Amino acid sequence: MEALSPRASSLLKTLVEMHIREGQPVASKNLQGESGLSVSSATVRNIMAELEDLGYLSSPHTSSGRIPTAQGYRFFVDSLLQVGPSSRGRCQR
Repeated sequence: MEALSPRASSLLKTLVEMHIREGQPVASKNLQGESGLSVSSATVRNIMAELEDLGYLSSPHTSSGRIPTAQGYRFFVDSLLQVGPSSRGRCQR
């Protein structure tokens, strides 16, 4: 699996959150506004096209927005998991 740029990673996470919340394909203009990144909607479309080529997104119709694939959801879930040292078994004084 190819590592994503921080900008692509941020857009993918935002797109998954929007899709979960709204249940609809996400358009580049809406994603641009929600992401908080200062990039044009054309840049967002280019990044979305790259994410589609990498298998993270799909487009249900030619002119619709994008939806996450199973791989896109997996990336999102993995990004939420923060593995750190366990506090179990430690005595706190």
